[in-house]
Amino acid sequence: MDQTFAHSGTGPGIDGGAVAALAEEPLDWRFKAAPPDTPAGRRPGSATDGRTVRDWLATGPTLSSLGTPLLTLDGAALDHNVRTMADWCAKAGVALAPHGKTTMAPALWQAQLAAGSHGITLANLPQVRVARAFGVQRVLLANTLLDPLGLAWIAAELAADPDFAFLAWVDSTESVRLMDEALRAAGAERPVEVLVELGGPGGRTGARGVDAAVEVAAAVLRAPTLRLAGVGGYEGALAHDATAEGLDTVRRYLRTLAELHGRLASAYPDDAPPVVTAGGSAYFDLVVEELTGLPDALVVLRSGAYIAHDDGFYRGISPLARDGGESPFRGALHGWARVVSRPEPQLALLDAGKRDLPFDEGLPEPQRVRGGAELTGTTARITALNDQHAFLRDAGDLAPIGAVVRLGVSHPCTAFDKWTAIPVLDSADAAEPKVTGLVRTFF
Repeated sequence: MDQTFAHSGTGPGIDGGAVAALAEEPLDWRFKAAPPDTPAGRRPGSATDGRTVRDWLATGPTLSSLGTPLLTLDGAALDHNVRTMADWCAKAGVALAPHGKTTMAPALWQAQLAAGSHGITLANLPQVRVARAFGVQRVLLANTLLDPLGLAWIAAELAADPDFAFLAWVDSTESVRLMDEALRAAGAERPVEVLVELGGPGGRTGARGVDAAVEVAAAVLRAPTLRLAGVGGYEGALAHDATAEGLDTVRRYLRTLAELHGRLASAYPDDAPPVVTAGGSAYFDLVVEELTGLPDALVVLRSGAYIAHDDGFYRGISPLARDGGESPFRGALHGWARVVSRPEPQLALLDAGKRDLPFDEGLPEPQRVRGGAELTGTTARITALNDQHAFLRDAGDLAPIGAVVRLGVSHPCTAFDKWTAIPVLDSADAAEPKVTGLVRTFF
């Protein structure tokens, strides 16, 4: 039978062969993390030296094999985070469709799916096309798709693969009308499943209020190319901290989402449980508190940043940090940058900047000098980023010219997109970390 997103048949898939084939890619100048080796007989800068990712990993590279600037992933932290979130969701009785836009890395999606994730969430059609290229079988598009060409492509994918389950959002009667027109023009054979998106004052997209959302649902029921599959939204657009006021704002929104679900209970098709989805990486505990009691609903979290976590925004707001638990997520992303100038006694310039490291939710934090001093807990700090430089202040002689500084970063969603290949270390805390993999991203 054609799958619905909530269908309880065989688990969601990903083409493991396509993921494994990434190891056969040539490793050359196209990837800024690649080491600048120049084998004998090859002209420096030529298209390829014939060495694949697999070949390079077989040589047993270490962190010292790589240059700067650099972004790495800590393999032990990744494993811990994936396992911790999977266990938490299983205990809470909710499904997880992690937001793939955080990493756009099929190898990491594969790890999340293998740990029990229900599907993969994505944010736009190009991301969905990446997922389909790697055989992801259950996709939640946390957005409204109105592009006629994109809708025609989705219709063709659904027609060609009865095991492909796809779910999108709508938040207005006009978006319903445009989707229906485009799908009719494309000759859609299977209806596209949609969730009615509920927004909030000052938030992003989403119908403003339960009554408006009910009108959207009524329009979906009248559209033969669409199927009403549930409700959803994003509470993280309405709060940005863990203060009592911020948490109360999130709770009020989630209770309104539950109210909307109740208003639509009699309208849902009876061939699969309705989906109720919310939950980024900041408030997923509140989603469980407010939504898991809903009758006959599949509650789906969409947390994505947890897999890499960070040393900034999410470190301060994550539920597993707020609840004082024994197993919080661990920061898996680290920048590595070299001191290239000390024009003033308390100013060092590093060779990594906005093109290499995230900065929208806080600047990187200096943690240690490779083979040297600990910087955490000192006055050393990054005060600004230019395109290719970071301003490290008040490290003094702890960070001499030529030293390599490890940096913690904030907000993984704007870290992965700066690197097409990211080395995975066995442990960033080791004296000489071993490179155990190379994660390929597709942005």
